[in-house]
Amino acid sequence: MNHALLRSSSLIPAIVLLLGAPVTSQAQQDRIHATHVQGNVYMLSGAEANIAVQIGDDGILVVDTGSRETGGEVLSAIRALSDKPIRWIINTQADADHTGGNETISQAGLTVNGNPAAIVAHENVLARMSLEDRAVTEWPLNSFFESQRDFYFNGEAVFLYHIPKAHTDGDIMVYFRGSDVLVTGDLFVTTHYPVVDLEMDGGIDGFLEGLNLALDITVPAYLQEGGTYVIPGHGRLSDEADVVSYRDMVFFVRDRIQHMLEQGMTLNQVLRSEPSLDYDLRYNNDDIPWTSEMFIEAIYLDLAQKANN
Repeated sequence: MNHALLRSSSLIPAIVLLLGAPVTSQAQQDRIHATHVQGNVYMLSGAEANIAVQIGDDGILVVDTGSRETGGEVLSAIRALSDKPIRWIINTQADADHTGGNETISQAGLTVNGNPAAIVAHENVLARMSLEDRAVTEWPLNSFFESQRDFYFNGEAVFLYHIPKAHTDGDIMVYFRGSDVLVTGDLFVTTHYPVVDLEMDGGIDGFLEGLNLALDITVPAYLQEGGTYVIPGHGRLSDEADVVSYRDMVFFVRDRIQHMLEQGMTLNQVLRSEPSLDYDLRYNNDDIPWTSEMFIEAIYLDLAQKANN
């Protein structure tokens, strides 16, 4: 969530530092923490954005790589879990807190052809990163354009789902079918309101599309606890019930703002009406500069643009 957001408006960048339940070696307890989710999949937290690590006989697959500053620690945390070769890296988006460690992790890996670990993302992510001042070794040169891509690795099917116009235009979710773990990137977080990056062609309806797809994929266990586990872009390990709560919040706030827009209310009037007030105690995080006002403004501008087209 590197939030290079709506630079022409009041929306500004934010960085979130995450802490997770430690289940890792002493050397990594300062910042990077590993949690075994289930099956082949682990979650690493503490690298700004959450990271998923799948380990098996074929090697290691990594979803997102955290920030550039934590790349070495992330690599050490992965090595503490397994000494198998890192074969694949998947980026859920282009933001630097999710992709900053690409070069470090990729160069430490090895494909079956002897190249550094391959970096995979939607083609829009490659397009965004190629326009930035970033080394080619950080780019996801293995890009795809379809709405879905799948392959088999470490004894299970891995599905990549592209969600257009959500946080950005290049968001994907990654589902490990055998382990029954869904990795959402910033389509779902537990720490703050959704960041709708309009400059990166994001949109609030895309968030709802992605969250509804996540609910189609996830299946809860007894009393809605457990079952399919969800690794959010930021925050704690979750399950379907957490995604339901987040989806409902997005739906209600979006519809309230839509109704106000249809009544002819200006942005300032909508902001004064506080359409997210009942959710602010949960999602208006004072530790980051992505406020409820910025969330409301992004939704309003997005809906207003659609109404004028």
